[in-house]
Amino acid sequence: MTDKFDLASLRSEFPVMKRMLYLDSAHQTPMATSVRTALTEFLVEGNESAGPKPVWMRRVEIARENVAKLLNASAREIAFTKNTSEGLNIAANAVPLERGDNVLMIEGDHPNNAYAWLNLKRKGVEVRFIKLDTEIASAETFAPHIDARTKVISLSHVTFHAGHRHDIGNIGKLCASKGIYLVVDAMQSVGVLPVDVKALGVSVLAAGCHKGLLVPQGLGILYVKEGLDELQPAYLAMSSLANPPEDYIARPDDLAPRKDAGRFEMGNYNLPDLHALSAAIELINRAGPANIEQHVLSLGDRLITHLDALGIPLVGPRHRDSRAHIYVLDLPVAEWLDYLAQHQVRVSPERDGIRISFGLFNSLEDVDRVAALLKERHLQTTRSQAAEQID
Repeated sequence: MTDKFDLASLRSEFPVMKRMLYLDSAHQTPMATSVRTALTEFLVEGNESAGPKPVWMRRVEIARENVAKLLNASAREIAFTKNTSEGLNIAANAVPLERGDNVLMIEGDHPNNAYAWLNLKRKGVEVRFIKLDTEIASAETFAPHIDARTKVISLSHVTFHAGHRHDIGNIGKLCASKGIYLVVDAMQSVGVLPVDVKALGVSVLAAGCHKGLLVPQGLGILYVKEGLDELQPAYLAMSSLANPPEDYIARPDDLAPRKDAGRFEMGNYNLPDLHALSAAIELINRAGPANIEQHVLSLGDRLITHLDALGIPLVGPRHRDSRAHIYVLDLPVAEWLDYLAQHQVRVSPERDGIRISFGLFNSLEDVDRVAALLKERHLQTTRSQAAEQID
């Protein structure tokens, strides 16, 4: 880790910024040069040495250790998946739920988290969606809805659609006091905010790696708190077993899964992305997760100031403790998305408007540039309306 946030050095890792104004990290982050180099090295090894698999497998374990350190976990608590959705489905099928048990969720949270639990309705599990009447979710959001059959609370750390940064630590304390599992979708927070699974009181955490963790799509991480041995895999493969058969002949009398999070892994790894993940985490650590957090919050401060001056409403939280890197502007998508694209600005359409999301490579100048474009369009609209009134 470092106390110095060297924006110029970090920005040089992302040459895409010379070609466009990239404000879409909540969708996916552009590839860093160091990540591309790691991927190229992997491909060269495969091409020139026919795949040194023992070397590659050692790197898998190095990546596991790097992820564990980033989350303040042990390597035994980390498994690798394909994406967030797979991790959440693993959790939903691992928790020992019975007919009549219930799961609490936030209404409007990411649908792939919801579907993982809704799929259990066929087994008689009830999913209760709670309407968020406050800026962010906290223990007070869930407490009135807990009963004797509540077994799980599941929600995003940071929401994709408006950037709400829920109070996971507060919810974690509630879950611990009630004996409830806390399952967290950290897709939008890992690599952007410091994520300490122990301090947050998380039982299971799932995240893909193509956003804050800076690697291409196809790799996910899964944290499973050590000691939750009752969480068992729905699927079984050699890699899941405590005693995989060395002769590759299945042993019907020895199906015991591993005690660590590896019991949820299936088959071959995404070796190229895992090779790149260590390079990405090195870059994140060079910047410092706490520094990245403060940087994106400062960019948000600047953006909110511009929006207020322009009279553009912000959808979602304004307070620093309640937000992170995602900001949704209450603007008509059809009109504004094309306008920004014409000016080489990459953003995303979202359910309530235009989503701007920052990465560690963005600058205050980037914020000023997009604000200038917003102002220009507003002036054009005002002139057009004035002309129509004259006619």
